[in-house]
Amino acid sequence: MFSKMATYLTGKLTATSEDYKLLENMNKLTSLKYPEMKDTAVNISRNLKDSNQKSAALQPYLDQITLTEEQVAALQQAAYKLDAYSKKLEAKYKKLGRR
Repeated sequence: MFSKMATYLTGKLTATSEDYKLLENMNKLTSLKYPEMKDTAVNISRNLKDSNQKSAALQPYLDQITLTEEQVAALQQAAYKLDAYSKKLEAKYKKLGRR
């Protein structure tokens, strides 16, 4: 009975020891992964800052494009109104010409 108990306890201790070794290996691998993740985060942060700076530099041009778009739309509306008015004027001229 004592030998079986000793075998059982040895098995339990061996399993626990293997669990700790596995945990230790996982911790080592994780600690090696952290610097890579830090470098990746630093690169992402740098790229984001660059992107934000470029976006800020382009903003005046984007605002200018928006303003130009609005002016073109207004000009287009004026052209439609002018076209309609000229058609009315032409119709009146033709009507007066028939008299």
